[in-house]
Amino acid sequence: MPRLVTYAQISKVLGAKGLICRGGFHPTDADLIPGDVKTCIMVGNAGAQFWRSFSSERPEGADPIEAWTKRVLEEIAAELGAKVLLASTGPPFLPFLEWAKRSEPVTESPIGPLIHPVYGLWHAYRGMLLFQQKIALPEAPSRTPGAQGRSPCDTCVDQPCMRACPVKAVNGDIFDVAACSSFISTAEGADCLSSGCRARRACPVGKGYVYEPAQALHHMQGFLDTYGRVQGQK
Repeated sequence: MPRLVTYAQISKVLGAKGLICRGGFHPTDADLIPGDVKTCIMVGNAGAQFWRSFSSERPEGADPIEAWTKRVLEEIAAELGAKVLLASTGPPFLPFLEWAKRSEPVTESPIGPLIHPVYGLWHAYRGMLLFQQKIALPEAPSRTPGAQGRSPCDTCVDQPCMRACPVKAVNGDIFDVAACSSFISTAEGADCLSSGCRARRACPVGKGYVYEPAQALHHMQGFLDTYGRVQGQK
C-alpha cells in the first residue's frame, strides 16, 4: 500500500534540501509517463537556497550537481513512497519543459529559457516524483488568455533582455552559442562568466531570486566547458 502524502508534506521534505515543488499534474497517456502513476510532482529550485544546500554536501566528480540531485531525490522518493525521474537523464532527454508547462504558468522568454511570473529566469527543474496515489494539486496554470496564463514578457514594453548582450548572442530567434562562449572566454566577458548572463540579469522579473556569484559562475563555466567538449568532438 503506497504511503498517503499531501502536496504540503512533499513541499516540506523538499524544502529541507533547498528544493521546491514546481506544481504537478495527473498524467494521461499523452504525457508518456512510465508505469502506473496517478500524480506527477515537478521538483526544482529557485533563487539561492538550492545552491547553499548543495554546497554544504557537495560531492566530488565531474557533475556534482547532477550527482547530488540524484542522491537526494532518490532518498526523498524512498521516504515518500514514490519513484523519481531526473531532468538530467539522457540523451534522449525526457520532455521536462513540456511537463513544466503542464504544472506551472511558465512560458518561453524572448531569450529562450522558460520565464516564471515570480522567479523570472532564475529557476530550474531537477526531476519529477511519481506517485501511485492521486494527490490534490494547486490549481493548474491557465491555458487561455488572461492574467494567470499570460507571460510577464507580454507586458514588458522595453524588453531589456534583448539589448543587454554585448555580442547580441540572443535576438529572439536564435541563441548564438559560439558568440556567447567566445565572449565569456575573454577579459571583456569576465562579468558574464562570474555573475551570469547579462541578458538574463536584465530581466526585471524575479530580481529577488538572482543566483549568487558562486552559483552563477558554476553554471556559466559548465556551459563553457560543455561547448568546448562539443567543439573538440567535431
